[in-house]
Amino acid sequence: MAELRWNPLLKTWVIMSAHRQARPLLETGACPFCPGSGKVPDDYEIYAYDNDFPSLMLDPPEPDIEGDELIGVRPAFGKCEVTLYSPKHDVTLPELPLDHVGRLVDHWEQRYRELGAIEGIDFVFIFENRGEAVGVTMLHPHGQIYAYPYIPLRVQAELDSCREYYEKSGGCLLCELARHEREDGSRMVYHESGYSVFVPPFAEYPFQVYIIPELHTSSLSSMAPDEKLGLAKALKVITGAYDSLFGVPFPYMMCMYQNPTDGGLYPHYHFHIEFFTPMRDRDKLKYNASSETGAWATINDTRPEDKAAELREKVTEQLERLDG
Repeated sequence: MAELRWNPLLKTWVIMSAHRQARPLLETGACPFCPGSGKVPDDYEIYAYDNDFPSLMLDPPEPDIEGDELIGVRPAFGKCEVTLYSPKHDVTLPELPLDHVGRLVDHWEQRYRELGAIEGIDFVFIFENRGEAVGVTMLHPHGQIYAYPYIPLRVQAELDSCREYYEKSGGCLLCELARHEREDGSRMVYHESGYSVFVPPFAEYPFQVYIIPELHTSSLSSMAPDEKLGLAKALKVITGAYDSLFGVPFPYMMCMYQNPTDGGLYPHYHFHIEFFTPMRDRDKLKYNASSETGAWATINDTRPEDKAAELREKVTEQLERLDG
């Protein structure tokens, strides 16, 4: 069973994907993402793997129920891919060489462009879930790409805010946010290679950061080679800093936002990456409970300026290690 059902209260689609109940909860036995498994090439560097339990499919089944004027129903059209970062089972993103991370960025750009060219795909979402705290079921280093037949609600909210700011001021909201944080400085954690990385003043999570290119750019496909390499460096440094905070692999959700692929014009939008980080101390997690989930009223029980200072110290260590 896989289909989309319309939520008329929030004006968005919900993906129903009951077959995903059968997916493994944690990796057991031989890893299907490792060379020699028979499911991936025996020799690869970075690989696009079709998700074994996709929520969205290019050839979806007919919906189980018929929709009506109140609750629309449509097939679960789209694409779900797994991006295998490396054939090495135990390596992590910050442990990959910088040139390898650069090729990973190139891979993401290719998949964004090719998936976005499929008729009916409106938004290509590149992301990584890392750690059991965010529900990871496979330990091999990987991210995912979902190609949606609609613009997801959170993305639409950002687009609307950026459009409103653009129409009022003629400028880019995300450019202005990055400039504001560079001038303030108290929440900046990294400012190098054309990228501003900071804990936003309105952070929802303790160590949440935004990665924003200083040049106004809409997507990976509009970046020059040096911009993509700068992004690779920022990703390697930030994820390495996360891991060094508490000396353990740091759980996070890395989410990449770029122009929709629905054929519209989006001069007001700006490529950026957001890290959502549930770990607030070595043995403490932040949970989204009733206020966050039921009311969308987020409570952050840490001070963004303090967490930025902690993270900035670790970023400095990572840069010294990388540049030295």
